[in-house]
Amino acid sequence: MHKVMIVDDESWAIKGIRNAFDWEKHGFEIIGQFTSAYNAWEAIQANKPDLVVTDIRMPDISGLDLMKRAKAHELDTEFVVVSGYAEFEYAQEALRCGALNYFLKPLDVDMADPFLAVLAMHFSQRSAARNPLILESLTSSDPDEIKRYLPLPDSAESCYYQVLAIDFERADREFGQLLALEGKPVYAMEVEAGTRKRLIVLMAEDKACLEGLRDELTVSRPGIRTMGISSISGQLAQMSKLIKEADLSASQVFLSEDPGAVHYEPKVHLVKPCIDEIHRIVQGNQYDDYLDAYINGLPAYFEVHRLGMSEVVCLWNQAVGILINAYAGEWKDMELEFLNYAEIKERFEHFASLCGFLHDVFASIKQGNSRSLPEGDILSCFNRMVAYIDGHYEQRLYLKELSAQFYINQVYCCQLFKKKLGKTFSEYVSELRIKKARDLLRQTNLSIEEIAVKTGYAEYYYFNKVFKKHCGVTPTKFRKS
Repeated sequence: MHKVMIVDDESWAIKGIRNAFDWEKHGFEIIGQFTSAYNAWEAIQANKPDLVVTDIRMPDISGLDLMKRAKAHELDTEFVVVSGYAEFEYAQEALRCGALNYFLKPLDVDMADPFLAVLAMHFSQRSAARNPLILESLTSSDPDEIKRYLPLPDSAESCYYQVLAIDFERADREFGQLLALEGKPVYAMEVEAGTRKRLIVLMAEDKACLEGLRDELTVSRPGIRTMGISSISGQLAQMSKLIKEADLSASQVFLSEDPGAVHYEPKVHLVKPCIDEIHRIVQGNQYDDYLDAYINGLPAYFEVHRLGMSEVVCLWNQAVGILINAYAGEWKDMELEFLNYAEIKERFEHFASLCGFLHDVFASIKQGNSRSLPEGDILSCFNRMVAYIDGHYEQRLYLKELSAQFYINQVYCCQLFKKKLGKTFSEYVSELRIKKARDLLRQTNLSIEEIAVKTGYAEYYYFNKVFKKHCGVTPTKFRKS
């Protein structure tokens, strides 16, 4: 919801503005109304609303003064003027100060709804442009850069932070429907991280206020696929770490179909028995005796111990390390590489798929990896697979599904990509998508979010990372250059 404040020294005028517009219908929420411009200015600084609807002539501070102060303080707040003065000079000055529009009292109700629809479109486009910038700022290492977008008053002596990462079942959900923060000494800033994903930064001067939300956050809510909840920190420089913790917790959906609310609670030490078992199988060459039982038992072990994405990353990277050390000659063509949690989610559909790939790798090693590459029909199938990828790069692509669709063992697929194309399956798909993204950034005015979706990335939070890894700069900076 777009946050709105109304400022007018006459209470009847405020009531008229509230009633003239169907605010909720168009995604606006009135968070404050003031007959005192002084009080309004303090609230604007504290809450950083998206829109202020103000009279132009008021005692002490005028609507023009509010606009000038907001601009001087670099607040990202828009203004609409509703005034009883029809002089052209007033309207001209208001528009010069950056007002989106100038209305005369009494408001024409027939004009109100169409204008609000246009205004909603404006804020939607503005949000699409701002979100990548906000994400870049929040994940930077500069506290001043991070603070630019946070609504906490500058007068606050101390502050504690917590981040929520929420995956919605639909794209039209709003965080405001989830937590009733009104009246609580907790500030919240929402930023889109994908078509169905939101990052929520919670801020409070008292740590106990955030701790008191724990029970409320864990209440099951319809429409939410999963909610990842970070730890609490009093250091602004740890914002990037909190975002990662929340995103890791929200990634519990990788292991469970209905994870609900998940607090960040790493249990990496519980992965050690799984790692020890891999050592035992590999070193003792005990594939026949233990392999199937071990792989089939991994999902149950993770579920019983309530392990999450941090533990999945640990398991994968430790397994890769063991296999690299044991089979230096064979591993390089099997797409065994160290991955972070976002790369694992991009490569595997779910934890069972990851376990299945490990099983196929072990089985290939057990059978002996000295076979020559398949020829004839299988190479033809591989070429058709590559053509399919080229034409469907904007879709979610998983090697396991593709190998089954084109009748090729997925380990053979890994070998074929390396032998025939000189790169892994993941590298090929990423390079294809980023090339398309660069073209769209150069040739179109599509938002970063729209380009992310069109090139196969549901979360442009992750798209930013992949793009920067390939191009050295973020999509926003690439477009500017």
